[in-house]
Amino acid sequence: MKVLTDLPLVSRLSSRVIRILGCNKGVLTLQGTNTYLVGTGTRRILIDAGEEKSSNEYTKVLREVLEKEKATIQHLLITHHHVDHLGGVNYVLDMLKETDTTGCTSIVWKLPRASNDKNSSKLETQVQWENLKDKQIVEVEGAKLRVEYTPGHASDHACFMLEDEKILFSGDCVLGEGTVIFEDLEIYLASLRKMLGMQAKTIYPGHGPVIEDPETVINYYIKHRLKRENDILGILQQNAKDNTLSEADIAKFLNMNVSKHLWEAVIYSIERHLDKLVKEGKVKGEKGKWQSM
Repeated sequence: MKVLTDLPLVSRLSSRVIRILGCNKGVLTLQGTNTYLVGTGTRRILIDAGEEKSSNEYTKVLREVLEKEKATIQHLLITHHHVDHLGGVNYVLDMLKETDTTGCTSIVWKLPRASNDKNSSKLETQVQWENLKDKQIVEVEGAKLRVEYTPGHASDHACFMLEDEKILFSGDCVLGEGTVIFEDLEIYLASLRKMLGMQAKTIYPGHGPVIEDPETVINYYIKHRLKRENDILGILQQNAKDNTLSEADIAKFLNMNVSKHLWEAVIYSIERHLDKLVKEGKVKGEKGKWQSM
C-alpha cells in the first residue's frame, strides 16, 4: 500500500484558507477528512465537519484555531451526507454555542439528495440544515464561494469554488491521493467533466494533499474509470459468454491486489461499473452472475 503524504493537523494554505484535519485517519479517509476554515474576518465559513467518532478531538483543535484567529463560524457548508463529512456538525455547533460571544448564528448548508434518491441516513435526520442550490453564492469577509452541483460520488455532492482565487474545494469528487468510490459512474463522469470546465487553478480536496495541477488529475480520473470499464467489458467478453462471472471473479482477473480492508470498496466499484454497462446494453446479469451480451 502506498505511503500517504504526511499532513500537519493544521495548515494555513493561503491568506484566506486554513485546513484542519478531522482527526479521523483511516483506510478510506486517508490522513483524515480535510475541513477548511475560509475567510479573513471574524465570521467565516467552515467546509465539512469531520465525523462523530473523532468529534471531541476535532472540535478541540477547531476551537484553538478559532481562538487564535479571533473568529467564529457563520456558515457551515457540507459537501455531502457521508459520515466523515456530516457526522461532526452537531458537535461543532455545540462548541460554537459555548464559545461564541458575538451573537453569530451558525447556518448549516447542504444540497438535498437527488429526487430519485429516496435513501436517508439516521445522521441526516439528526442534523438541521438549509438546502443549497447549484450556483448559489455564500459570502463572508474575504471569501466568496460558488456552489457547484457535482453528483456521482453521492447524489447530494457539492463542490465550492473560491471565485477570486479559482480554488476548488472538491469534496470527495477528486482526492489528493488515490481514487474514489461512486454511486453512479455515468453521473460521476459527467461531474468530473463539469469540474474540468471550471478551470480551477488549485484543488483543495476532501482527503489528501492539495492538488496543484487540477486538469491533469481530473483527466487521469476520467481515463482511469474508462479504462477500468473497458477492462471489465473485455474480461466478460473473453470469459463469460457461455458462463457467468461474479464481481469477485472480475476483481481477480483485474489483478486487484488490495488489502482486505479495501476489498469491499473494490467490489462496490466493480458493481457500479457493471450498472453502467447494463444501461448501455453491453452486459447482462445480476449480482454475482454477469455475462457479456
